[in-house]
Amino acid sequence: MPPSSAPRPIILGMTGASGADYGLRLLYCLLEAGQPVQLLLSKAAQIVISMETDLRLPGRARDIQQVLTEHYRCAAGQLRVYGQDEWTAPPASGSALAQAMVVCPCTTGALAAIANGNSDNLLERAADVSLKEGRRLILAVRETPLSVIHLENMLRLARAGAIILPTNPGFYYRPATAAELVDFIVARILDQLGIAHTLLPRWGEDADSEVPAV
Repeated sequence: MPPSSAPRPIILGMTGASGADYGLRLLYCLLEAGQPVQLLLSKAAQIVISMETDLRLPGRARDIQQVLTEHYRCAAGQLRVYGQDEWTAPPASGSALAQAMVVCPCTTGALAAIANGNSDNLLERAADVSLKEGRRLILAVRETPLSVIHLENMLRLARAGAIILPTNPGFYYRPATAAELVDFIVARILDQLGIAHTLLPRWGEDADSEVPAV
């Protein structure tokens, strides 16, 4: 058994919303910080990753795990990838301890399923477990415009303890690249997880800088 001082894993779920770079950048930052990660990829997420990035993932979870471990050069065993039908995987049970869960990016379909406790796949079940165990659940919703149904699902989840963190980057620090916009959202997620980072300057850090009025 691992020592009790070992960090609890963070569960990262990626769904088929546009914005695969948000999830992949978050994965990189978590691994760089030495965090063990349990990655749950939907089939749609794999398709979107191939559409929006140069990363090509195989179909099987174990093969994906090997590819990403090599791609990010993380320690052996630090990253675990589970298929959506692996009901014996640790994220499916509250008895398997986890630090928190993030769904990034999160489709409004996944949002609805989690809000209604559907648990039809491992990602939905892991989110349900996070809520029932009182663990931090962060949903990085990527959709616009939002319907009343979307908003009601967000309110329901917020009342249940989830953190709704839409992928709406700020511009007050004058980003010059798309990567900087991605880092803005990833930085906010890392803040919610309590993980130190230097992705972007914090508000008021540089007293000499001129910040435009909001």
